[in-house]
Amino acid sequence: MNVILLRHGETEWSRAGRHTGRTDLPLTPHGEEQARALSRLVAGRSFALVLVSPALRARRTAELAGAGSYEVDPNLWEWDYGGYEGITTAEIRRSRPGWYVWRDGVVPGDEAHPGETVEHVGERADKVLARIRQADGDVLVVAHAHILRVLAARWLSLPADHGRLFRLDTGTYSVLGHEHDAPVLLHWNVPATDVPA
Repeated sequence: MNVILLRHGETEWSRAGRHTGRTDLPLTPHGEEQARALSRLVAGRSFALVLVSPALRARRTAELAGAGSYEVDPNLWEWDYGGYEGITTAEIRRSRPGWYVWRDGVVPGDEAHPGETVEHVGERADKVLARIRQADGDVLVVAHAHILRVLAARWLSLPADHGRLFRLDTGTYSVLGHEHDAPVLLHWNVPATDVPA
């Protein structure tokens, strides 16, 4: 079994480096182009399970990539950045020098953005992985940078905060698989433009 991970295409906030957890933004025209480019990897391929984040940017990426029918899984929402929602790292570091989300976490926000720890993101990733492991065949997952990075870490039996080791850009694909029955990364952060024709 291989697990293909798609990070959604570009949004205005991802382009600007703004933390985008639960704010539901559309893809930019470039983000739609990235999603269409991913169709060379997805369209016409058979998947035992297709899971997609509830966010519009992820659902639209799945549709443009040719995922066909899919199931929305709320555990694939991006990290809830709490009071840092919509703010860039540079802006946060003005009041918290050296701040790093993987080490320092987030501050509580409003009712719509209460915030969560990396461990909570890891718990959600583990629930997704439990579903993936029950699938009888390849799986497609379309979601966001940080939740997919945590998912990869947990696939490898690493702590959730080890997701920090796996940079993930918009409009990219990654593949989780096995070597000698042990979980491995087969491909990581491959740009949509590099998808084989």
